[in-house]
Amino acid sequence: MSLALSGAMPAPASDPEADTDIDLSLRDEIRMLGRVLGDTLRDQEGDAIFDLVERVRRVSTRFHREEDESARHELETILASLPADHTISIVRAFSYFSHLANIAEDQHNLRRARAETANGHAAAGTLAHALADALKAGVSTAELRRFFAGALASPVLTAHPTEVRRRATLTHEMRIAQLLAERTRIDPTPEELADIDEELRRRVVTLWQTNLLRRTKLTVLDEVTNGLAYYDYTFLRQLPRVYAALEDKLALLEGGEGAVPGPPDEIGSFLRIGSWIGGDRDGNPFVTAAVTAQTMRRQSSTAISFYLDELKALGSELSISTIRVDVSDELLALIDQMPAISQARRNEPYRAAAQVIAERLRATTFQLEIADLVGVTAKPPVEPYASAAELKADLDIIDQSLRKHRSAAIARGKLRSLRRAVDCFGFHLAILDSRQNSDVHERCVAELFEIAAPGTNYKELGEGARISLLLRELATARPLTSPFATYSDETVGEMDMLRTCARIHQIYGPEAIQTCIISKAEGVSDMLELALLLKEVGLVDPAGTSAVNIVPLFETIEDLRNSAKVMEQMFRLPEYRKLVDSRGAMQEVMLGYSDSNKDGGFVTSGWELYKAEIELIEVFKRHGVRLRLFHGRGGSVGRGGGPSYDAILAQPGGAVQGLIRITEQGEIISSKYSNPAVGRANLEILASATLEATLLSGDAKAPREEYLTVMEALSDAAFKAYRALVYETPRFEDYFWESTVINEIATLNIGSRPASRKKTRRIEDLRAIPWVFSWAQCRLMLPGWYGFGTAIGSWLEKHPDGLPLLQEMYREWPFFRTQLSNMDMVLSKSSIAIASRYAELVEDVELRDSIFGRIRAEHSAAIKSLLAISQQDKLLASNPMLDRSIRNRFPYIDPLNHVQVGLLRAYRGNDTDEKVLQGIQLTINGISAGLRNSG
Repeated sequence: MSLALSGAMPAPASDPEADTDIDLSLRDEIRMLGRVLGDTLRDQEGDAIFDLVERVRRVSTRFHREEDESARHELETILASLPADHTISIVRAFSYFSHLANIAEDQHNLRRARAETANGHAAAGTLAHALADALKAGVSTAELRRFFAGALASPVLTAHPTEVRRRATLTHEMRIAQLLAERTRIDPTPEELADIDEELRRRVVTLWQTNLLRRTKLTVLDEVTNGLAYYDYTFLRQLPRVYAALEDKLALLEGGEGAVPGPPDEIGSFLRIGSWIGGDRDGNPFVTAAVTAQTMRRQSSTAISFYLDELKALGSELSISTIRVDVSDELLALIDQMPAISQARRNEPYRAAAQVIAERLRATTFQLEIADLVGVTAKPPVEPYASAAELKADLDIIDQSLRKHRSAAIARGKLRSLRRAVDCFGFHLAILDSRQNSDVHERCVAELFEIAAPGTNYKELGEGARISLLLRELATARPLTSPFATYSDETVGEMDMLRTCARIHQIYGPEAIQTCIISKAEGVSDMLELALLLKEVGLVDPAGTSAVNIVPLFETIEDLRNSAKVMEQMFRLPEYRKLVDSRGAMQEVMLGYSDSNKDGGFVTSGWELYKAEIELIEVFKRHGVRLRLFHGRGGSVGRGGGPSYDAILAQPGGAVQGLIRITEQGEIISSKYSNPAVGRANLEILASATLEATLLSGDAKAPREEYLTVMEALSDAAFKAYRALVYETPRFEDYFWESTVINEIATLNIGSRPASRKKTRRIEDLRAIPWVFSWAQCRLMLPGWYGFGTAIGSWLEKHPDGLPLLQEMYREWPFFRTQLSNMDMVLSKSSIAIASRYAELVEDVELRDSIFGRIRAEHSAAIKSLLAISQQDKLLASNPMLDRSIRNRFPYIDPLNHVQVGLLRAYRGNDTDEKVLQGIQLTINGISAGLRNSG
């Protein structure tokens, strides 16, 4: 259906797979949204722009399907002749269609999940499915409860700069999602449907008139504010619902139909939200001690404001009178804490109790140093809470009184959710990690030693001598720092940061900051240096206890290969082992997907991560230490992304052990957690995968030795191919900087962190996030597949009859299958035809032809190899839903790429029109939205 004929953005082509009512509703919704956007475009910009958008779409589709040179020429002619205003209108039209299609697709997926549930089929990735599988496998409900009591599954939000949308547009998009849900779930009358559609039109018009781009660069505290929005959208309300549903399911399994969970049946709060926003200072000079302190204040005020709002609503709800029911003595004692409560209110004791708790909480805001943020001007004359546990205890008094006096159903309402929220979020809201680079720690420690004992020359010492010196100092009670000495700005800043972490512990509790991470950890001294700095601020004491987890981040290929050896050495040190034991004999290790991929390519990164996990499992088992892995995955496959459920289940046996943390980065955060229902589904995915990987796959049979040998050979060949292109090809960095939007990304106000570690063009100094993001924008997705085709080809040359073995590995080995499935998705989103247009931006023709020729050949080889191994006749043949989704996006993503190429050429040709740069920034936004996981 053509835009020009229908007055709407074209709908997806019909698909033989889409034959259910639910699938048809997706098509209808996209058509409807396209129609609304098309009408908006006509009304706001006129028929000429509307027709131009359709023409660009048609020609772009022809070029994509056939790499038609006449279509290429026609596109270049159309776009070269456009005024800047028209170009921006085209970009906005295609960008908004991508955003609206994303919303429709999310609602479609929710409808499918609901339909499966209604038909009695629990979908994979839900807790209902995980529980059913566990019971089939003979896991008892008692074992399940023990699992939840000791488990931790934690998504950790980070502020990496690949989320290009503004909160203003997100708010409108969330409302559009709600309206779509209302259209299909409430069975509206014609009048109600007309009202819904009218508001939809208003929202789309408002979106069109809203600026897509930020006008100023984000500060760290802006990023904190943006991150806190997801607690309002999703976490504060949906996380308690996940727990409630899980408890009810367990109660049903244990007690039969009608069983009501009470306090003894509550499970541990194993799902916890973490954050790096405001605490990650690795390479970000704008994350200071003052910023981290403000971050925790804002986090705390978000939690306390929510609790106060809920207490107010709870007071309105609990109008129970003592004329009708009795209450517990504990509840009456709670009310007596505030003698000023009127007799009339005392006749409604639950309302009175909610009032007392609210007043104590308001008093607590002064202790938490957030009264100004919460809007409390005068301190109430009641005792503040010393901890969130005390607040929870008071709420439990209300709960127990209700249950004791025939009101269990009431206790299961708003009170239940509030009690769980307090247990999950405390006074700190999110567990804030602190992270710094090992080089910074090294310089700080070297300076401290040199000032305390001139001539130490710490940086000149070998590893053994460093370890000995650090261990001696760790056991010494006296401080190494002196208030009378003068230190460098870097050391002062670092010590201020760690003192702030210690103060946060005192104010908000030890739950607020539990982990200090060492980026670029390479050896034992890197970990001991942080321990020493923590000792200086009181978070580690000489007796061998630590108030935080000391966590190494192994990032490069070499670091991954050495990780097990480093941890073996650490556990052999009695001084460090004491610190581990003080943390419950649990040690967290973070694995870096992004930098290892940039360092060695997709194939080798995945394999070295897998091997590192196997080796770490053995080391930890040998020393009796519980391993908690923290996976530093990005949104894109090139940074370790891909479906979380499959990735967790593909971990080697023993890697999860009920404990897992995973970073959520960039645009992935908004796509997962801005919609409450989608957010809840994603929380269930993480929880269910953790459960299954622990209880159902923990002792999974190791892959055959033959598989490991093949994978080692493939990794070696892929590593050489990738390094040969990226690090050994003369002037490759020139090709990269000229053929991608890496320069222009720096102008887009999407993050506080610099794109490079140093002011150079070297690939080694570039951060992994803009590296991957740039390749996604030009539609090559190179970090997600390069080297695979060469590796398979060279292996098959040596083993001509080896294809059946590779096919067997794909069928039987979850790790190998997951790697190839992720590559399948990446290659499906790539377009060598589009990429060829970006290659033309490289001025040196010989350089361009040489490098792009190699990329094109490798791209073809990767697809050919993938199809042969997976035994598919086309990419994504085994995943028709995703195939349809991606295929239907091309007509709207491709034009943005073509426009971007033209604008890049103009901008780099010194076009001074500010709308040219604005157009580039808008295309970056639109392409990112269309691809969904690009950074």
